[in-house]
Amino acid sequence: MINRIEVPYTYRFADMVDCLDDAGLLLAATKRSGESNVMTIGWGTVGVVWGLPMFTVLVRPSRFTHQFIEDAGEFTVNVPSPDMRAFVDFCGTRSGRDVNKFAEFDIASSPGQQVQSVTIDPCPWVYECRVVQKNDVLPETFAPKIISAYYPRGDFHRVYYGEILGVFATE
Repeated sequence: MINRIEVPYTYRFADMVDCLDDAGLLLAATKRSGESNVMTIGWGTVGVVWGLPMFTVLVRPSRFTHQFIEDAGEFTVNVPSPDMRAFVDFCGTRSGRDVNKFAEFDIASSPGQQVQSVTIDPCPWVYECRVVQKNDVLPETFAPKIISAYYPRGDFHRVYYGEILGVFATE
């Protein structure tokens, strides 16, 4: 288990956004059975909703991780270090249905401090979140250019609002 200290949810916010926009972040979830999965995300946002610090993520129901979040009702968002680029790329191109991504790269994980879902040990900081709201993207509410650019096959996202229960960084 890695030793991390609690930091404010705004900790290194600009660095997190830069990473999200570049390589992506690592979204992990653990089912109640103990099985975990991780995927790369490039869309998400941190802010305040309903007076709570919130990490909002978008996950397509076709993704393997979707069933993990649905089962657990929680997730972690892990900010990778630059030397994790190969792992981030792998997690964004391979499905956990076909391969254990943690084992493939010998990546250690630990249970969260506020959630049961795993955190990824080599990541310098992590957000631990509990789902407080979820909804499906409605195609009829989009500008046509967004549908043609991002949903040509109609695989629309589910939006998860995760209350940030804690942000933890390596010392």
